[in-house]
Amino acid sequence: MNAAFDLLVRNARDLDGRSISVGIRRGIIAALDTSLTGTGLEIDAQGCILGPGLHDHHLHLLATAAQMASVDLADARSIDIIIAKLRAARPAPGGWVRATGYDERAAGLPDRDLLDAWLPDQPLRVQDRTGGYWILNSAGVAKLGEPPFPACVEQDVDGRPNGRIRRGDAWLRDRVGAAAPSLAALGARLVQWGVTGVTDAGAANGAEEAALLAGAMPQRLVMMGTESLPPGAGYRIGPLKLLFDEDDLPTVESAAARIAAARTLGRNVAAHCVTMGELLFYLEALAVGGGSRPGDRIEHGGVIADSLIGDIAAAGLTVVTQPNFIHDRGDRYLEQVAREELDDLYRLGSLQRRGVHVLGGSDAPYGDANPWIALRAATDRRTRGGDVIGAGEAIDRRAALQLYQATPLAVGAPADLILYDWPQDRDALASVHLTLIGGVIAWQS
Repeated sequence: MNAAFDLLVRNARDLDGRSISVGIRRGIIAALDTSLTGTGLEIDAQGCILGPGLHDHHLHLLATAAQMASVDLADARSIDIIIAKLRAARPAPGGWVRATGYDERAAGLPDRDLLDAWLPDQPLRVQDRTGGYWILNSAGVAKLGEPPFPACVEQDVDGRPNGRIRRGDAWLRDRVGAAAPSLAALGARLVQWGVTGVTDAGAANGAEEAALLAGAMPQRLVMMGTESLPPGAGYRIGPLKLLFDEDDLPTVESAAARIAAARTLGRNVAAHCVTMGELLFYLEALAVGGGSRPGDRIEHGGVIADSLIGDIAAAGLTVVTQPNFIHDRGDRYLEQVAREELDDLYRLGSLQRRGVHVLGGSDAPYGDANPWIALRAATDRRTRGGDVIGAGEAIDRRAALQLYQATPLAVGAPADLILYDWPQDRDALASVHLTLIGGVIAWQS
């Protein structure tokens, strides 16, 4: 076949090792065959695997970009290491030292007094590993201004803020005037990993967040968010995000009302369901709100009892899971979760075998943003320490890749493509050599 293409990728192979070439025209796959010839820019794939680009179906872009400029406490297991990291940090504009990934196994959930001992002289805010809490030292609390404070600001019996702010990200950002982080470095890192699309899962996303995110990265963008999230250029509107917290659940009727509002807007719904309680609450709210619709999502599915899988499949719900948490947090789960409950964690294979549609996301910055860590964990279910959790939930490489592929490798599909090698070595991650978004080279090694 001889034709004019904008870009021709030759000498690639598919997952089964068969030769494949692709011709791209106007951002679309125009031809796909074992061998192609034609005019236009040509790339010799040298036997690399050609496949659809990866889509991270659940992450938090602004928080992940901010994390890249923050003190990383994820691997800090002792107070001495935490103090050393904080005191060595260079303050951000505004004088703040910002730290993320704090693991409560180091010293429990701290308050302002403990943070004063760690860093007394500069405003400090520390985010716990779950993203649910920000904790401020006294210098940081002083920047909050005068009361009254909203309910997200915890206070002691005397009305004194104890430094802990629970799920108050938007309020804290507005109160201290934090500048939005640059997304350019994050976008560049993601294309190096072959990520061509992302879904921002922020529950508070509205017009302000859309203005910050649209067009800020090379990836195609889907945004979840509130009822007020407007349509606009540079992104596609995703489901209405319902953020449920088992410790502070709304009424079923109020959740059902939001589901009904989403239907009026022509939107699906997606609910944060890490715990069994949150999942059961969501299923009840869907029933009261008129039932589920294709495209409605369970975000995380952190704990799914076997007895619920049939109900989830019958409802047509999609589970957006994080296989990387088995790697990132698995050793913690082995310490804290009863052995008979381990198979319920971040299910994968059992969902697919019983007809549940499953997608994959990183939940970055609360999980590792590198999709290949999640892809490997989906196939081996191994923790950082090498133990296996839920061996029956493992899936093969082809099925794992499909969790993260939003477009097919087919004529007429968008030319969002990657060239990569993924060695058979169990511990290996893939090496991405070329990333195309809309037929344009976004990354080339």
